[in-house]
Amino acid sequence: MKRLRITVEGKSYDVEVELLDEGTSAPAAPRRASASAGARVAAPVAAPKPAPKAAPAAGGAGAVTSPLAAVVVSIDVNVGDAVSEGQKVVTLEAMKMNTIVSAESAGTVKAILVGAGDGVEEGQALVEIA
Repeated sequence: MKRLRITVEGKSYDVEVELLDEGTSAPAAPRRASASAGARVAAPVAAPKPAPKAAPAAGGAGAVTSPLAAVVVSIDVNVGDAVSEGQKVVTLEAMKMNTIVSAESAGTVKAILVGAGDGVEEGQALVEIA
């Protein structure tokens, strides 16, 4: 263990640091840092963020996918409907803004994979067009 004094924004902190490369066999019990001159003790460092979740699998070649993480506002087609390229198929909402998702190619709606109110991830298949 090594004692250090660190100054942040004019406030000094006395801390003890464990040196990991010195070959210590067991870590020392954690101790609180003591602040000098009535300064507040700094908040602990946040733990590293967990690894991002794998994106939901995108559908086949005719899948219309979500361009962003959002909530489904409406499904604007039904199974069996003929759609043209660029036709609106789903409306999403993220951060109080609606995003129109359009068919990338003409075809027939084979399956609707989400429902109104569902939360979706970026890249998630919403509708399959054959």
